[in-house]
Amino acid sequence: MRILLVEDDLEQLEPLQGILSEAGYIVDAAEDGEIAQWLISQKDYDLLIVDWMLPTISGLDLCRQYRLSGKNAPVLMLTAKDTTPDKVMGLDAGADDYLVKPADLVELLARVRALGRRVPNWQGYSLRIADLQFHLAELSVERHQVKVELSPREGQLLEYLMRHPNQVLTRTQIEDALWEYGMEPESNALTVFIRKLRQRLQVLGAEDWIRTVYGMGYRLNPQE
Repeated sequence: MRILLVEDDLEQLEPLQGILSEAGYIVDAAEDGEIAQWLISQKDYDLLIVDWMLPTISGLDLCRQYRLSGKNAPVLMLTAKDTTPDKVMGLDAGADDYLVKPADLVELLARVRALGRRVPNWQGYSLRIADLQFHLAELSVERHQVKVELSPREGQLLEYLMRHPNQVLTRTQIEDALWEYGMEPESNALTVFIRKLRQRLQVLGAEDWIRTVYGMGYRLNPQE
């Protein structure tokens, strides 16, 4: 799940981005509303986490404009404003949920999981193709009652492949899906993660599920 996190206080932005990334989410971060608005024009997000008080464009206005543009991903509003009228104002602007700052990180993750269930392609906390099951929350993949753990990046890669089975995915498509905006992966980074993921799947007898399509990219080819 790709998240846009908008927070102008670096002391809060960095730990929030860190814990979300550790949980396996792909997180693009912005420090003001104008940058966030530009990122929204470039990428499709599954969830927005937006601070109310932002430079250039407030979180409230950003949320309103986002809804007026026809986009419907869930929005979680972060703010120190905790009165009922403030909460009503945020919800009426298009926010789906409201979390008072300073945000408790455990509660934040719980709310993100809950909002994730509203995403149209939500398929629960696991993905299954044939007899291969990927448990998203615990970053583990299972087959024939054997389970192996994945790193966050390996998990993101497997999830993306499993959501696009039997499709040839170019390197550019995969890199755009897996790396945060502005982060340029090294030229061999994807090759390295494909190799590592194949090694994990080898334990399950499924290393040949990931096929290299020479000159094009990769394809997940499940074996029935």
